[in-house]
Amino acid sequence: MSRYYLTTAIDYANGDPHLGHALEKIGADCIARYRRLQGDDVDFLMGMDEHGQKVALSAERGGMPTRTWVDTIATRFESTWHSLHCSHTDWIRTTEDRHVEAVTAFIRRIQEHNPDDLFLGEYEGVYCVGCEEFKQDAQMVDGHCLEHPTMPLTPMREQNHFFRLSRYGPQILKAIAQGAFRVEPRIRRNEILRVLEDGLQDISISRVRFPWGIPFPGEEDHTVYVWFDALINYLSATGFPTPGFATRWPADLHVVGKGITRLHCALWPAMLMSAVLPLPRMVWAHGYVQWEGAKVSKSSGVAVELDEAIARYGADPLRYYLLREVGFENDGNFTYPRFDERYVADLADGLGNLVSRSLAMVSKYREGQFPSSEENTPLDTAGLAAKEQFETAMNRLRLRHGAEAAWTIVTAANQYIVQVQPWTLAKTGQDQDLDRALAALGRALYRLALLCQPFMPAKALAIWNALGFTEAMEAGHYTKFDAPSLAGLVVQPLAPLFPKRKPEDYPIG
Repeated sequence: MSRYYLTTAIDYANGDPHLGHALEKIGADCIARYRRLQGDDVDFLMGMDEHGQKVALSAERGGMPTRTWVDTIATRFESTWHSLHCSHTDWIRTTEDRHVEAVTAFIRRIQEHNPDDLFLGEYEGVYCVGCEEFKQDAQMVDGHCLEHPTMPLTPMREQNHFFRLSRYGPQILKAIAQGAFRVEPRIRRNEILRVLEDGLQDISISRVRFPWGIPFPGEEDHTVYVWFDALINYLSATGFPTPGFATRWPADLHVVGKGITRLHCALWPAMLMSAVLPLPRMVWAHGYVQWEGAKVSKSSGVAVELDEAIARYGADPLRYYLLREVGFENDGNFTYPRFDERYVADLADGLGNLVSRSLAMVSKYREGQFPSSEENTPLDTAGLAAKEQFETAMNRLRLRHGAEAAWTIVTAANQYIVQVQPWTLAKTGQDQDLDRALAALGRALYRLALLCQPFMPAKALAIWNALGFTEAMEAGHYTKFDAPSLAGLVVQPLAPLFPKRKPEDYPIG
């Protein structure tokens, strides 16, 4: 069993979770569940970024102490991710003692191994509170931040501690070229290569007289810059600086949004190189969820209420829609009409109808017990082809294509039913052919439950239990994908998986 360490970006504690957050967490959870089916021992980290000016301002506007604010927001986020069936194994908050200790130890490690990488200097520039980052000309248009065009930039001038980021550009380029540090998908890799080739600039990593943050080691009136602080969370969760952290580090995969690619693919590897620590193996930077062409985010004021999106059909259909329709590579639009179309066509009329009619025929013609026929059929051939396509897509983190591969079984099974007409076989007494057909449909549902599990874990489990299995789906069941046997299993009652609704019953849209 291989260990697999997967992280998402930690969410900034300045407001409620939205669809943009949800896409990232659902996508990472899909990857984590797939890796578990492959037999990996998955460490899956999520959490909260709770320091910085934006958080303090949000707490002030909310009329509560900053600590009370971040506690409230963290509870809200974690509850939301549980409602969306995220299976993270750890929850990190940057206000935790373990993280404060790790940040302090990390900076001291740089001071020990590369003391010249940290120095005092004066910074003058414009600061985006939305990004918690000083902005360079290439990151602005008409005097506004590319990521937060509606927010004013703040001129700042102060003496800070600096990190010699400029030293590490060539080393990061070499690591990417050699495959030691992968940046995917290709469009994001090309973007970061251009940034590195243009040269990196040294950055300020402390703030003066800003109390809501981690004290900079040896400087009472300085706090650690929020991004320098936040990135270290991936190490904090491994137990760093205790020796045992090396059993989990380096991370196999950081999943982040494209807007913070530069921080994860330039600043973070440079920090690790300076501290003489291994680089993560891969960063995957997904696109944005858009609403009518605009990025969904709190800061921009463009939002689709996440609770309403979940309430429309439930958590699993939303997971499926985001990963199948919006995707996990480029920007994609979220619209309720398209959500409704996917729900009806793919889920209610597709998967749901297939499961219902298949189980009903086993109940009607074989008293609810799957027959013992193991003869291969064209439906089995389609299932094996789907598995190959599924694994190829999922190994490349092409989650949309992984879902599409699973749905080839849905299409093949529905066509198989039309072609063999089990009702006719039963009526004409062709028992052997009927057993063959019902057994093949059972194997198709077995395979579908496994392939759907990363995308829709609750619905997949419902299918699994309806087949008669009482144990949870796990890697051992996936190893039997090619030739599963359901002989003797008894079909269990199953409520409609994807009930159709009247338009007036929708909460919004």
